[in-house]
Amino acid sequence: MGNLFKNKRNWDWVLQLLPINEAVIKPSYNTMAPSPLSLAIILLSIIWWCSFIIETSLCEQPEIITIDGSKVERVFDGIGGLSAGASSRLLYDYDEPYRSQILDYLFKPSFGASLHILKVEIGGDCQSTDGTEPSHMHTRTDMNYERGYEWWLMIEAKKRNPSILLYALAWGVPGWIGNGNFFSQDNVDYHVNWIKAARSHYNLTIDYVGIWNERSCTADYIKMLRAGLDKSSLQQTKIVACDQFGFGVVAMMEGDRQLAEAINVVGVHYPGTMSTPAAIALNHTALWASEDYSTYADSTGGGCWARILNQNYVNGYMTSTITWSLIAAYYEGLPFFGDGLMWSVCPWAGNYQLKSPLWITAHTTQFALPGWQYLAHGTGVGHFAQGGSYVTLVPGQGDDNHKGEFSLIIEMMTHDHSQCVRPALPPYNVQNQNVTFVLGALDGQKPLHFWKSCLDQDETKSIWFEEQPNIINNEGSFTVYLETDCVYTISTISTASKGSFPSAPPSCHAFPLPYKETFDSYAPEAPPKYLTDQTGTFTIYKPTNATSDLVLRQSVTVPPITWCSESQTPISYIGSPSWTDIAISINVLIEKTGYAVVGGRSSSGGCGNSYKTGYFLTLGADGLWNVTVGATQILAKGHVIVRPGEWHTLQLDLQKTTISGQIDHVDIFRVQDASAKE
Repeated sequence: MGNLFKNKRNWDWVLQLLPINEAVIKPSYNTMAPSPLSLAIILLSIIWWCSFIIETSLCEQPEIITIDGSKVERVFDGIGGLSAGASSRLLYDYDEPYRSQILDYLFKPSFGASLHILKVEIGGDCQSTDGTEPSHMHTRTDMNYERGYEWWLMIEAKKRNPSILLYALAWGVPGWIGNGNFFSQDNVDYHVNWIKAARSHYNLTIDYVGIWNERSCTADYIKMLRAGLDKSSLQQTKIVACDQFGFGVVAMMEGDRQLAEAINVVGVHYPGTMSTPAAIALNHTALWASEDYSTYADSTGGGCWARILNQNYVNGYMTSTITWSLIAAYYEGLPFFGDGLMWSVCPWAGNYQLKSPLWITAHTTQFALPGWQYLAHGTGVGHFAQGGSYVTLVPGQGDDNHKGEFSLIIEMMTHDHSQCVRPALPPYNVQNQNVTFVLGALDGQKPLHFWKSCLDQDETKSIWFEEQPNIINNEGSFTVYLETDCVYTISTISTASKGSFPSAPPSCHAFPLPYKETFDSYAPEAPPKYLTDQTGTFTIYKPTNATSDLVLRQSVTVPPITWCSESQTPISYIGSPSWTDIAISINVLIEKTGYAVVGGRSSSGGCGNSYKTGYFLTLGADGLWNVTVGATQILAKGHVIVRPGEWHTLQLDLQKTTISGQIDHVDIFRVQDASAKE
């Protein structure tokens, strides 16, 4: 907009609306005096226009923030993503080039999320949210470091960013550990073996290790783990304690010097951006939000992530924030579907989706590195008077490669547009506003690069990580107009980019039917495509004395020390919860005792939910069979001959309300269930 009005004869009062960040009212001198009437009109016009634009704060004096580069506080430890609970399961099944493209968006520096930390689950054969992840030691004498996909994921992350930090945590462990006691020397040895194997098998250094996800921890066990790591020359692996809700471990550290020295990081989950005074007062122990976010990745989820990335430090002095999940790569219908920085739920088509949290992450990760330092509260970190927050990061001592750089990250998230799934968010207000930043003890001569994201409930109207014209530095200060639900980065770093590929990924389509899997194309212990275990561990196995055929074998025979309640019946999912009319057939061998199950129309999974919905045909080693709705409602039952060492074919047919089945190609039941899906 141009000038609003002019009085050519006398004083010319010009109200200019500038394009971005300020309104200026300036007099132009004229020797003729204004009439009283013209002054009244001018005054009323100015008042009217200021009233008209008051919502944009253009008539208000900007808040002045001084950024003092000489006053530093805590060391920035980085932003991370967590692959756990089988949340990355389907990512492994993508074909090239789409799998590599996804990995680039997550880990490649100056490209996408550009993560600093990758946290992974140490598989324990137990349900850990959206599935189970296999252990490297099913039994005391078993030891295999090729199971699962977390090794592969760490390798791929390191290929893209050799400086990425690796952090490992157990959700559960096999039942043989300590004869059922998690806090045992068995478990110390189990963890140490896994960390040593990362180095000896894959040349991976595990930088951090936790205790037990969201479960109790003991001082004695933490000390035992520290001693076990040191004894195995793993002094570089630091301990995070205790990956729980709340700061209870801080009270344990008070008065226990040995424990305090063993713990390098106090890691808490979903802190709501707040710490405790006792935690903040710790002198030599970092504070982390070691798991946070877990919110559906729409615009509100992006707003949640933007707010906590800044305010975990502004409010809570937490120097790292790690999102669960790294990526939503698990079937729809499983718990917390759609959480993550991006989605990869359609490996059979190659489709993946970039989501707003990925680009919100880039506002920090592409402009600062672990080892940089936050400037002090009040001189580079804080809240704006009219809502929103800001942090400033500068290179740490000895970082000559980035000498003189700085990055200012601003978030303006409104309450309703930034609510995380947990904890509850108290009410607050944020307004559009002008802010003037004054640079003190910072290099004001370098270009100030300006990046912006704005999140709209209609994602087609959102702006994700777009570069703006450079900020004009006016003798050490600059003014910016800040809009609600936007994130800004102002930085001297010039290497940031919004990565992309020449063509978009293919569209997603339904799981391909008919589908057949023989398992002959896999290496032993590999995860077979599209199967996601919910209880137990199913891996590729070559039977003794077999010449060629590979099979899928359930390998857990002793219930694990679990993280959450889970079914006692091993089960693995494949396909879509929307399937209704379908036939499923499997060939099974019951090795000694036990049973085999084939099921369909199951739409539940996760902790304790595997058999709540669906139809299941079960055959026992004794020849008894039954078909159930859910786990307990029996529709039919009977007996067939089962001999040791023989293979049998189980088939379940689901056609509208008709449920039928076969064993060894012989019809054994046909029933009607009026409650079945039409």
